[in-house]
Amino acid sequence: MTPIQDMEIFARVVTAGSMTAASRELGISPAVVSKRIRRMEERLGSRLLQRTTRRLATTETGQGYYERVVAILASVEEAENFIARRNAAPKGMLKVTAPTSFGRMHIAPYIGEFLAANPELQLSLDLSDQLVDLVGEGFDVAIRIGELEDSSLVARRLAPNNRVICAAPGYLQQHGAPTTLADLPRHNCLAAINQDLWRLEGPEGPINVRVSGNIHTNSSEVVREAVLTGVGIALRSTWDVGPALKAGKLKVILPQYRSSRRVALFAVYPSRRFLPLKVRVFIDYLAGIYGPEPYWDAGLGLPRLSCVSG
Repeated sequence: MTPIQDMEIFARVVTAGSMTAASRELGISPAVVSKRIRRMEERLGSRLLQRTTRRLATTETGQGYYERVVAILASVEEAENFIARRNAAPKGMLKVTAPTSFGRMHIAPYIGEFLAANPELQLSLDLSDQLVDLVGEGFDVAIRIGELEDSSLVARRLAPNNRVICAAPGYLQQHGAPTTLADLPRHNCLAAINQDLWRLEGPEGPINVRVSGNIHTNSSEVVREAVLTGVGIALRSTWDVGPALKAGKLKVILPQYRSSRRVALFAVYPSRRFLPLKVRVFIDYLAGIYGPEPYWDAGLGLPRLSCVSG
């Protein structure tokens, strides 16, 4: 038993007036009650109770200890009630970090609805394409896109992340469309820094393709705008270029190839134990919006990939 539990036993004995009555209220044997009181006195080095065959009374020290124990137990109860009240409805500040473009396009439009459903919540949304230290910087949850490495963090998959090879009709008219992956080195392939290795899946299974182009940038949004204006070919997420594909501003090329199915949209948080309600409702909310067939893929007509393992 913990010191708090010992205090509860002692306080119950004093208020009940006997160890037998206290044991009935606590649902434990009188022998256990007597043993815990004796060990408490030994640990404190002072007698707390005077025992006779007829009655039980506190010593002067015991009475002073009892008054302080009652105050401590009341504080503990208030602390637990505080947690219970906070767990009854999501409250407080929710700190979220997300990729810049995705957050702007697919989180920001839904913030109003989320906060209206959770009026006691405040949301701090930090948009960054840097991989932030979730614990060190005090974030409750991170939205991440990629192939997650093993870590002590917990990840929940929110949606697939389809990436397709695409280009503007003007680029294809001027340079022709590649018909195989072997044609890509002859084209201007655009990628942000550290994204020039395209991890693809196709009829022959997983395959990596190293690409190069005439733009060097750390901004994925710059790459998207360059592709839209006909500068080159890019591997882009459908959540990012879905509207352009539907409007015919971009065309999917080599449709038999897409990004690895291990690449997905995840909610990442520090621990599964004692997950705050505010984090759970936010993750559940996003999962309900996106799902296994996210709205940004609707109407694109993407063919199912049929890959062999490799």
